Amino acid sequence: MFVVNKEKNEVYSLPAKEIKFSSLKNLGTELAQRIVKSISDEAKYPADIAKELKVHEQKVYYHIRNLEKAGIVKIVKKESKQGALANYYALAEPAFVVKFKDMQSTQKIAHITNESAFLEPFIQNGQLIALIIVGSPDPHGPDKARSRDGYYGIDLALFLGTFLNYVPSFNVKLDTEVHDKDLEGNLILIGGPITNKITNKVNAKLPIRFENGNIKSGISNETYPQDEVGLIVKIRNPFNKDKGILVVAGKRYSGTRAAIIAFLKNFKKITEGNIHNPNINARVVEGVDLDSDGIVDDVEFRE
Repeated sequence: MFVVNKEKNEVYSLPAKEIKFSSLKNLGTELAQRIVKSISDEAKYPADIAKELKVHEQKVYYHIRNLEKAGIVKIVKKESKQGALANYYALAEPAFVVKFKDMQSTQKIAHITNESAFLEPFIQNGQLIALIIVGSPDPHGPDKARSRDGYYGIDLALFLGTFLNYVPSFNVKLDTEVHDKDLEGNLILIGGPITNKITNKVNAKLPIRFENGNIKSGISNETYPQDEVGLIVKIRNPFNKDKGILVVAGKRYSGTRAAIIAFLKNFKKITEGNIHNPNINARVVEGVDLDSDGIVDDVEFRE
């Protein structure tokens, strides 16, 4: 659910959560409102909130417990403090809605997004719910590889942004910064297994994968040795079956560029699935240099 405000030619929105009318009483005091405002931008420990607001710690705990029961705040992380486990609280959503009657069909607010099922679960309700992982530009891995794919990732991020209503934080990490816990979420991996070690971790699970320096399709049994070939594959996350992984990569950076261009110019074709089996979200593209300047600027679909 979103709350939407249109001003002149701009549309502003926030993800919202519906709460019960009875929950409003938990926001009825000035202190409760100050607490909610305090954690609207970042998660905080109740003792730190008390210091910030210059009130007794027990008063903050009292309101936090009531706000948590009402579904207005939630625990987002736990840290050890002085031998005890400390809970950090944040808003369950940036906005809240109380309905006094049932929703009604309306044409007054135009649709802001036209999300494709292909982008689920990475984008839900106009919000990015995924970690984008790019290869580190520093030497890393057994081959001491340096990634150049991160530059192309900017183009993909801009493309994804056209489907978003609200971006609380744009989650991007280098492959060298990723922890095991990160692997359990929705992941968008940019770059092949040599430059992106997370792509290497999932490569064996891909229906079209990197094999012996080439791209090998387990669907058509074709092998693609060209440097300008890239793949776009969407699978369930092998580290968490409730999440998804999207791999956009080439055997070299020119192949990754080709895969990114396919998103920008031929997204609808990507969503149609593999030409040999439309039920499998896995495509192979080859970059072409239309203006002969030595840089890939268009793509052809191989499967």
